[in-house]
Amino acid sequence: EVQLVESGGGLVQAGGSLRLSCAASGFTFDDYAIGWFRQGPGKEREGVSCISSVDGSTYYADSVKGRFTISSDNAKNTVYLQMNSLKPEDTAVYYCATDVIASMTFNENEYDYWGQGTQVTVSS
Repeated sequence: EVQLVESGGGLVQAGGSLRLSCAASGFTFDDYAIGWFRQGPGKEREGVSCISSVDGSTYYADSVKGRFTISSDNAKNTVYLQMNSLKPEDTAVYYCATDVIASMTFNENEYDYWGQGTQVTVSS
C-alpha cells in the first residue's frame, strides 16, 4: 500500500523558513514524480513544485520560484520542500502526492496517491 506522510508544517513569521518532508512508502514504481500542492483558506488547491525520479528534474509555480526548493533523498524515500522568505499568502495546507508516470504536471488528475496534508501558517 502506497503511503505518503507530510511533516514539518507550523507557524512562522513572514520572512522565515520551514522545511516540509514527504515520506513515501509502499512504492513499486520505477518512474514517478512527487508533487507538492497547497490549499489556502477559501482557495482552490494549486500546484507548488514537483520533482521527477527519472532525472531529478524539478518544476515550480511562478509564485514560489526563487523562494522554494524541492529535493529528494532516495535512500530515505523522502522528498523535501525548503520554503524560504515565506509570505502570509503562503499560508495553506500543504500536500504531497505521487504521479506514477512522472508526467511532471500540476494537473491533479495525474496524481494517484495523496498525503493527509500539513498546515503552514505565516504571520505578518
